[in-house]
Amino acid sequence: MPAPDIAVTGLGLVSPAGIGVTANWERVTAGEPTACHDPALAGCPVSFSCRVPGFSATGLLGPHRARRLDPFVQFTVVAAAEAVADAGLDPHEWDGARVGVVLGCADGGPGTVEHEHRVMLTEGAGRISALLMPMQLPNMVAGQLSIELGATGPNMVVATACASGTTAIGMARDLLLLDRCDVVLTGGGEAMITPLVMAGFARMGALSRRSHDPQSASRPFDADRDGFVAGEGAGVLVLERAADARARGARIRARIAGFGGTADAHHVTAPDPEGRGAEGAIRAALADAGVEPSAVGHVNAHGTGTPLNDLTEARVLRRVLGEKALVTSTKGVTGHLFGAAGAVEAAFAVLAVENGLVPPTANLDEPDPRIEVEVAAKATPRRIDLAMSTSFGFGGQNAAVLVSRP
Repeated sequence: MPAPDIAVTGLGLVSPAGIGVTANWERVTAGEPTACHDPALAGCPVSFSCRVPGFSATGLLGPHRARRLDPFVQFTVVAAAEAVADAGLDPHEWDGARVGVVLGCADGGPGTVEHEHRVMLTEGAGRISALLMPMQLPNMVAGQLSIELGATGPNMVVATACASGTTAIGMARDLLLLDRCDVVLTGGGEAMITPLVMAGFARMGALSRRSHDPQSASRPFDADRDGFVAGEGAGVLVLERAADARARGARIRARIAGFGGTADAHHVTAPDPEGRGAEGAIRAALADAGVEPSAVGHVNAHGTGTPLNDLTEARVLRRVLGEKALVTSTKGVTGHLFGAAGAVEAAFAVLAVENGLVPPTANLDEPDPRIEVEVAAKATPRRIDLAMSTSFGFGGQNAAVLVSRP
């Protein structure tokens, strides 16, 4: 008996490209970078980032909720509310025991930790907030959504570094295939732009040092790339079995057709030089969907803008998919959202399939001649029957998800 189709019925986005799906899609398809100087990083080795613009937690959530939630949860709660509304679901009417939450998060709330550590050093341990632990723990992004929405089914956070959001989507799909849930909210949220975290990435040499021109700093697949730019935000997708969605008259935006996950078993930060783990994840997703590599028309690549990652990923994509797929990296606009990156980029893949439009790779001024795949330098209209989104994380954790037309 064939496995049931898994439908995407709702999307919610909060990213440096904007608040809400419409704002995000407009800026991403326009190819407008979001990186700029960041006052919170003044004096740090790298002093620019991609922040969510105009995000007022107090205005969006109310003062009481806002001050009890770290930004990584604030972003996710707002994105989830949009996704649930987009799906046409009412949490007051659903059977909460059949609603799951599976989210990705790499780090939790380092901003809360750094703030409270300063309080302890300057004012003493007795002055730190009693909310320190529930604000900073990574699992609280899923726990808070369960509270907000009355979702009492399976509830978890997965941490596969920068592959977390994509891994979460794969696990959410499994819950539906196993009939553990009828609805799953999935995706990821992240807010890691703090002085300590950014100093750590800078010490590793992972960040772009283009301080003289931050807007051009995130340049995936470009010959002049020199590292990634940090971003923040959240992406939430509502998944259901397609038959259930049709039965309630819901709009099906796309299908989650396949998922693959692997580990390099190679190095804590560097990818396998041959890309064997990444290739395994991509081939596993194709096998899961039961499709040939040539069926993939578009890839929203991990494409961080680091010299090694982009080259390794491009070689894998060429080796597995050939020349047909048009590749992009939306990180040229949004920066790198860490554990939320895969979730936001999967949502962009859904929108690309839905709208027949491949977003451009911002700042692709001179493509690296060693990159042997076609990378979109401008928004490109194209019918896309099947798209792939790839994500790779520290620890050699890899994930790929396939999105298809309904």
